Amino acid sequence: MPLTLTMPALSPTMEKGIIQDWKVAEGDYVKEGDLLCLIQTDKATLEYEALDPGFLRKILIQKGAVVDVGTPIAIFTTTKDEAFSLPEAPKAKETSVEEKKEEIALAPKKEVTKLAMGTPSFTPEPLPKKYRFSRFKEGELKASPLAKKLAQEQNLDLTTVKGSGPGGRVVEADLPLAQKKSPVTFGDKGEPSYDAGVYEEVSLTPMRSIIAKRLQESKTFIPHYYLTEEIFCDALIQAREQLKNLDVKVTVNDFVLRALALTLRAYPEVNAGFDSEKNAIIRFKTVDISLAVDIPDGLITPIIRHADYKNLVELSYEARQLAKKARENTLELEEFKGGSFTLSNLGMFGIKSFAAIINPPQCAILAVGGMKKVPIVVADQIVIGHTMIVTLSADHRVIDGAVAARFLNTFKKLMENPAALIA
Repeated sequence: MPLTLTMPALSPTMEKGIIQDWKVAEGDYVKEGDLLCLIQTDKATLEYEALDPGFLRKILIQKGAVVDVGTPIAIFTTTKDEAFSLPEAPKAKETSVEEKKEEIALAPKKEVTKLAMGTPSFTPEPLPKKYRFSRFKEGELKASPLAKKLAQEQNLDLTTVKGSGPGGRVVEADLPLAQKKSPVTFGDKGEPSYDAGVYEEVSLTPMRSIIAKRLQESKTFIPHYYLTEEIFCDALIQAREQLKNLDVKVTVNDFVLRALALTLRAYPEVNAGFDSEKNAIIRFKTVDISLAVDIPDGLITPIIRHADYKNLVELSYEARQLAKKARENTLELEEFKGGSFTLSNLGMFGIKSFAAIINPPQCAILAVGGMKKVPIVVADQIVIGHTMIVTLSADHRVIDGAVAARFLNTFKKLMENPAALIA
């Protein structure tokens, strides 16, 4: 009998999916467990296998299309020539002219409409109607004879000042604001390609859509607070160089991971989460660190599990492998679902410091900036050293400020004494 295959929900938060590629063609026979297609979910690209044997008779959704979970995507039959019918498209409701007028009359005015979670509607402004692109041309310069004479004597560029005289004429009183003439010239850049305010709309991918939804919910409903600490990194740099001399290559982020894992073991109150449905605190029994990894479609957080049981080199290897798989869209579900704490490091982009948004149901995230060479005070003397700024975002429903402060102090102590991280 014919079987209609629908877009599956391959993750608990998946609402839409993209068929990245079909691995079978119409007319092919597939066995149970054969690979049917690649589906991009809100988190990763996953393989979807046949649950039952049969013939693929019709592909309803071509690759690249974004469809809701539950949408028919293909039709299978048990025999090659079995008759089948296409699913009916939903019929539009027919309304009379009077009903349409009533709908228009009852429709809310387009002022501030409410979306999910009671947020206001933010939409682009209409294009400016009166504005037209124009630029100043030297032949159009208006200046009084005295202003021109004084500008020549004082080597001033009258095009760098706005005239305050009649009709926009530059007068003597405007000259103090004029710049000196310079050999640097600003050439004609041509005409703009678009009118002012022109924009295009880009539909959200399933991943970007769920990122937008979850982070908005996190920032709206979780009572964030932030603690920032400065870490002196000269000892860490020396330790890293010493390991390099012994052919052991590790990154600063690997030291951060090790210090974070040990600190989370020492502070189970921070290695925690919040279940908003049960209104209960979650105490994670294992230290599973989620790493924020940038990928073309957005952001994903692969997990280093039992991080406190792994040494510096093991953490380094696993972090590299997970980041590689994340960028190749080959992560398995269990490699990015869960985690007890998140680490976000933007130091490699030259960012000095930032505050990150908590990844629920976790209750904290650590934002790590890049190392900077700065003047610091050591034994009442100013010396040049390396520092790093880290910021802890914490959920006040779960973590009190004093606990978060002690957590950050312990992390700082371990980072500034890296011998404890090598063992």
